[in-house]
Amino acid sequence: MKETILDVRNLQVEFTGESKIVKAVDGISFELHRGETLGIVGESGSGKSVTSLAVMGLIQNPGRISGGEIWFHPQNNGAPINLVELPNEQIQLHRGGDIAMIFQEPMSSLNPVYTIGFQITEAILQHQNVSASEARRVAIARLQEVKLLPSDEALRQQYIETWNQTSFASSTIDAQKIAQLVKQHKEAILERYPHQLSGGQLQRVMIAMAISCNPLLLIADEPTTALDVTVQATILDLLRELQQRRDMAMIFITHDLGLISEVADKVAVMYRGKIVEYNSAEQIFSNPQHPYTKGLVACRPTLNRHPQKLLTVSDYMNVKETPTGDLVIQEKQPEQPVEVTTEEINQRLQILEQQQPLLQVRDLKVGFPIKGVFGGTKRYFMAVNSVSFDVKKGETLGLVGESGCGKTTLGRTLLRLIEPMSGQILFEGQDITNLKGKALQKLRLQMQIVFQNPFSSLDPRFKVGEAIAEPLVIHSIGKTKQQRRERVVYLLERVGLSADAMNRYPHQFSGGQRQRICIARSLALNPKFIICDESVSALDVSVQAQVLNLLKELQDEFGLTYIFISHDLSVVKFMSDRILVMNRGEIVEQGTAESIYREPKEEYTQKLIASIPTGSAERVRQRQVRAS
Repeated sequence: MKETILDVRNLQVEFTGESKIVKAVDGISFELHRGETLGIVGESGSGKSVTSLAVMGLIQNPGRISGGEIWFHPQNNGAPINLVELPNEQIQLHRGGDIAMIFQEPMSSLNPVYTIGFQITEAILQHQNVSASEARRVAIARLQEVKLLPSDEALRQQYIETWNQTSFASSTIDAQKIAQLVKQHKEAILERYPHQLSGGQLQRVMIAMAISCNPLLLIADEPTTALDVTVQATILDLLRELQQRRDMAMIFITHDLGLISEVADKVAVMYRGKIVEYNSAEQIFSNPQHPYTKGLVACRPTLNRHPQKLLTVSDYMNVKETPTGDLVIQEKQPEQPVEVTTEEINQRLQILEQQQPLLQVRDLKVGFPIKGVFGGTKRYFMAVNSVSFDVKKGETLGLVGESGCGKTTLGRTLLRLIEPMSGQILFEGQDITNLKGKALQKLRLQMQIVFQNPFSSLDPRFKVGEAIAEPLVIHSIGKTKQQRRERVVYLLERVGLSADAMNRYPHQFSGGQRQRICIARSLALNPKFIICDESVSALDVSVQAQVLNLLKELQDEFGLTYIFISHDLSVVKFMSDRILVMNRGEIVEQGTAESIYREPKEEYTQKLIASIPTGSAERVRQRQVRAS
């Protein structure tokens, strides 16, 4: 058994509210050894992040650690330290040095007014007795280690190749000049600001900062949530590689059990502040014991099955709260969803093929101007480049691709929220490309959108009832206020919320409930066509399953036509009849959902499919074999 790095015993963290004390972490215990990865999984509010903040000594008022111990074993076999008893000044000696953390959202974790070089070297200077120049050298080495920068030798070869391709090819290569160019290239990355880097690059900066002082323990709190599946796979590979090379202990926090199968040796499943199951990763996937764990494993869509609906956590358990605040969990045996057969899928596709197109897009182009040196428009960045496709009535067309491929721009252009440069958009045979004024407003009755972030798409000053009724008022639907109220109540109940929700504000709802409100609002005008733009990517997997099931039910009930936009091919496959794959503003592949998965023709599509975490015991075993 390797040496113990962290030993958490009966940890309790509570927050004082206006009316009661909330136990965010309620008596959890676990151990972590050198070179080992513990996955902590659970839905939002389960206590995962609070646990990590407690280990880092970052719990602030109105929160406090009310009980338990956190024993950390420092380097060189020093005496164990109970982090709970340390004053903040002494915890700072370990935080960022021996214990480091990668936060969920790198853009909000990095200071936008400082260069990344300043922010990485600041951590090094804080914990290591080195000069400023040595700190910059270490910062560059860490950026190379996380592969944000090529190695010195790779950079040297790049410049030699460039030299040979220029007019200098006939002259002898100047080694001193090449060395100077390599040094300038490495220094230049340190002078860039966070906004000048992509999401994946920023996450690499965060990882470089975390490992800059050679920590014994690395905590990764939802480090891939905001990233595309391909970038996510790259970051997971990088974390595994760094951990094995440095023999670090790691805590990996996520709400997605699929990701846990890619990294964890042991798994702690958290529910409402408690660890309800604690076992090896292989056992968690092959033989889960707790109903909550079973629900989490089952609710994620998979690429190789075709259920009519997804199971959710509520299918596996009932939860009741006693007068004293204790939870009583009753296990349920869910009825397994009916599998859709290949014949049924083909029959549906044949029926859709006979339908008239609801939407036709012809050679659509959308560009954003790039200003020249003197302020004039020098050229355009083509976000959507010569795109053509049809959407049949009653169909769900999936649109998949990485961030920046043009998915969202295309979706908003179809609704005329962004003006196209050229091309045609036909809705029910009518050219809507140049509609304006009242004609465009009338079109809004038929076309709606559900945005990615439900909180930012709801006005925090409006009660939910007012938000849903607003489109009814704008389009003069419902003769009286009472009729509109009845319509709002019906919509809320249809998406699984009660009429009482009308009088509450968006901040009083969970993320999944807010997305249901946004769906209710999109249905207010009885549209024929809805664009779902990454509408489940910000949700927990169990809440995501509920929303996906709801969207399918609503489609059957109201005869809706969807364009479903996502970077997650497993979600798109579950929802879609056909799929378009976008890359760099162009459609690179299209076909039925099954053919895209079974026989992807393009390398880009193959890469997307290969990046999807499967979340299975077999996947855990494959990873362990590769590691050994």
